[in-house]
Amino acid sequence: MRRKDREVTDREAIRAILDKAKVLHLAMIDNGRPYVVPLHYGYTLDDDRLTLYLHSAKEGRKLDVLRKNDRVAFVLETDVSLISGGELACKYGSAYASVMGEGKAVFLTDPAEKAAGLRILMCAQTGRDFIITEVMTESVTVLRVDVETYTAKSRPLTH
Repeated sequence: MRRKDREVTDREAIRAILDKAKVLHLAMIDNGRPYVVPLHYGYTLDDDRLTLYLHSAKEGRKLDVLRKNDRVAFVLETDVSLISGGELACKYGSAYASVMGEGKAVFLTDPAEKAAGLRILMCAQTGRDFIITEVMTESVTVLRVDVETYTAKSRPLTH
């Protein structure tokens, strides 16, 4: 990471970024070309191990791509706002907090694991616990991203 002064290493600060952001951008490679989609997500952060949960329709380009190549990258951001540079264009910047990383996408097939992943996702998105039955999981695809490496950064807005 080039800007070590913006690196976030405190687990609770990373958790706060993950809680506040609601959409991540999942990057894949489709026949040698980049392909990125925005998705809602849920997560677990145990010690320093980050696991992401995503859901999808049962078919589509994203799933076709992931079946061929399960390697993914992701970025999510929150607290984005302009930092004015006044009359000097090159002095403008942005406040933000972000988490980005790489890992492997896994298609969940076990109904109980799919339900657990959907509960995690719904709690992250709504702050509420939902009952997700195994029957409910039949209509969607649930993906788990086993994150291998990630970093977090923050540049808060100062007044």
